[in-house]
Amino acid sequence: MKAIRRLTVRPVLPEPLRPLSDLARNLRWSWHAETRDLFRSVDPECWAASGRDPVRLLGAVPAERLGELAEDRRFVRRLAAAADDLDHYMTGDRWYQTQSRAQAQAQSAGLPAAVAYFSPEFGITAALPQYSGGLGILAGDHLKAASDLGVPLIGVGLLYRHGYFRQSLSRDGWQQEHYPVLDPDELPLTLLKETDGTPAQVHLALPGGKELRARLWLAQVGRVPLLLLDSDVEENDLGERGVTDRLYGGGSEHRLLQEMLLGIGGVRAVRTYCRLTGHAEPEVFHTNEGHAGFLGLERIAELCDRGSEFEPALEAVRAGTVFTTHTPVPAGIDRFDRQLVARHFGPGAELPRIDVERVLRLGMETYPGGEPNLFNMAVMGLRLAQRANGVSLLHGGVSREMFSGLWPGFDADEVPITSVTNGVHAPTWVAPEVFRLGARQIGVQRTEDALTVGGSDRWDSVADIPDEDIWELRRTLREQLVTEVRERLRASWRQRGAGTAELGWIDGVLDPDVLTIGFARRVPSYKRLTLMLRDRDRLTDLLLHPERPVQIVVAGKAHPADDGGKRLIQELVRFADDPRVRHRVVFLPDYGMAMAQRLYPGCDIWLNNPLRPLEACGTSGMKAALNGCLNVSVLDGWWDEWFRPDFGWAIPTADGAGTDPDRRDDIEAAALYDLLEQRITPRFYERGPSGLPDRWIEMVRRTLSLLGPKVLAGRMVREYVERLYAPAAAAHRAMDPDAARGLAEWKSRVRAAWPGVSVDHVETGTATATAELGSTLSLRVRVDLGELAPDDVEVQAVSGRVDSEDRITEATAVPLKPVGGPDLEGRWAYEGPLALDRTGTFGYTVRILPAHPLLASGAELGLVAVPSDELVEAAGLLMR
Repeated sequence: MKAIRRLTVRPVLPEPLRPLSDLARNLRWSWHAETRDLFRSVDPECWAASGRDPVRLLGAVPAERLGELAEDRRFVRRLAAAADDLDHYMTGDRWYQTQSRAQAQAQSAGLPAAVAYFSPEFGITAALPQYSGGLGILAGDHLKAASDLGVPLIGVGLLYRHGYFRQSLSRDGWQQEHYPVLDPDELPLTLLKETDGTPAQVHLALPGGKELRARLWLAQVGRVPLLLLDSDVEENDLGERGVTDRLYGGGSEHRLLQEMLLGIGGVRAVRTYCRLTGHAEPEVFHTNEGHAGFLGLERIAELCDRGSEFEPALEAVRAGTVFTTHTPVPAGIDRFDRQLVARHFGPGAELPRIDVERVLRLGMETYPGGEPNLFNMAVMGLRLAQRANGVSLLHGGVSREMFSGLWPGFDADEVPITSVTNGVHAPTWVAPEVFRLGARQIGVQRTEDALTVGGSDRWDSVADIPDEDIWELRRTLREQLVTEVRERLRASWRQRGAGTAELGWIDGVLDPDVLTIGFARRVPSYKRLTLMLRDRDRLTDLLLHPERPVQIVVAGKAHPADDGGKRLIQELVRFADDPRVRHRVVFLPDYGMAMAQRLYPGCDIWLNNPLRPLEACGTSGMKAALNGCLNVSVLDGWWDEWFRPDFGWAIPTADGAGTDPDRRDDIEAAALYDLLEQRITPRFYERGPSGLPDRWIEMVRRTLSLLGPKVLAGRMVREYVERLYAPAAAAHRAMDPDAARGLAEWKSRVRAAWPGVSVDHVETGTATATAELGSTLSLRVRVDLGELAPDDVEVQAVSGRVDSEDRITEATAVPLKPVGGPDLEGRWAYEGPLALDRTGTFGYTVRILPAHPLLASGAELGLVAVPSDELVEAAGLLMR
């Protein structure tokens, strides 16, 4: 018989145990081992059965057991200590507070009072399944690191009632999707309420006079509040209730409504939260990918409601907005039909006080190669943010190239998109055994500081850990993974329809003394799940080598609509089902945080073989590295930036433009096999005089000491604070209504006058085509500024080496100074020295850019004037 309604009945905690509720509701437990140990001791069996979720644990533990614990003075003392520790963590000064005081003493502009961080998904813990992959895990790690550092962040996302799908396999290895219903009352969430006790809500207007309502759930992520908007409320019609049904589900209109709720509704949720709690209003808004881009429109509308015109409001909003792009390909960006977007804005819909055409212009692909009828969320994100970044050094370059059409006239390397390389939250991803080894070496507090704040001095102590301790640790972690894999594999085969009598072979799957390779990620085609299968005979020989075998653990989910990805999984599963190799290669379904936290530490090698340069960052290898796992990867994402041969291997690539895709995959797979056969397996299995693989252990040691401080989310968040949040806050404060109005009027005037701006004449003090290193040319330029004045522009000399097509590379720009004008023809003279500071073919040119104190970049307007081809030819702007 099926229940018509489901309720959660919680026991009443005895008074001495009341702090357990606060500890369970703050997700710091998900990365704080001592708190988790406390909950485990409440009832070990219930703890395991609850999926290590404190909220579910407290809802399931028998009242008799709670009564026993209330009388257990030792447990009550432990509980009081844990509660005191959480209180100190929540209220004490951390890195951000010390930085803020230092800036105040230096009388600098100061750090932002608060930052709002928007993302479509957040991977905090398996107990709150609101993530699909790397974007969400990165967002969760960003919040946790901000909490550890004391950064006053407010997270904003959606609460998906089905989360992302759960994955299983059919008997023939085809991915099956399941969408379990999540009850917010069974999650570590608190409903945000108005002062009268009613649930707080935000409303969005829909076409046809309808309304979309959402209530607000609060997840406390350490010091950081995370607001999750939930449209499953009784006041909504059935269609509107389903807006937040599942992550990345539904058609275009469904996704558009999700992104309107995230962006527009998210800003309203932040305002509601700050009003109800007294939290400081954000000075900076950070959108993690384009899904939340509509937040800028809502903030513009807020200013328009206070009397601002649209253009000044746009400038004010841009000043305090940061946009992070994660995709390296246009196909990865959400794009909507122009008419669909137009229908949801303007009179009779949302933001009626903003002209629909203004909304559309922010997202239209009005550049060469763009689709004129598509509204691009990333393009809108870039137009609404004065500061933007990619997520690795290589990805920053890829992003500048991909979006260069928004800044015509500028080379890709001058497009104003910087990069902050992702990091991972070490306390979440480092195995307890690794932490204990570090604590034994340098103490608990210094180990915690090393994992959160960083600092290479703390990581240098890895050099003093004995070889035998490192090797024992690695074997222990490998052994734990073997146990985990067998349990999950047995459960998977039962789901596939196998009976107990068929599964005896699973007891022999994997070996704790065999070199273990891990490969786990989403399964789009570019990540090449099946590259390892290109030569199955060669792979089989590696797996079954009599002296140097390898074993491989694979996991990953394909998007429900991606049949190509599902076929890749099926191909891998069918290979892993072969009785000849099934004890050496396994596929584990339902990859998620809980699995990952065992998988990363237990592997010796982390494999990554995407098509270069399509991996924006790829943080799974960072998590593995923090546990002493060595990376074997294509030089893409973060590995391109930080690879060194003393702590890993680079898979050679054949990514030339003319390479046939099949031929490229064959070449790169062969290179991977060569690495494994000739360099990796011999090093793992060779033994030094002590009987240990000392060269392998040294690579583990270098991975920890050299990569450890770099891959931390703490390092990443500090970079965001120093390079993006602090400048954005300063720009926000400078953009008062008068300044915003003045900047908007100036931009309008400059755009209108720019066709009249030109470089008329360039001359130097020499007519020769050669010069000596270290010498200086005297450069004199005559420019026509039309209706503009010298204060409106900057005239620059741009110099550097030139390639075979006379394009300047490694360019250096130096401003020239006005020395006279206007002459009778209205032209201005500029002069300046040009240092010849490098040998070889050298070139220079001159350009004019708009200049204003409130611009973050000279390229911001996408306007530039350069010499005509005739002038270049006449001036001969090359030297050899």
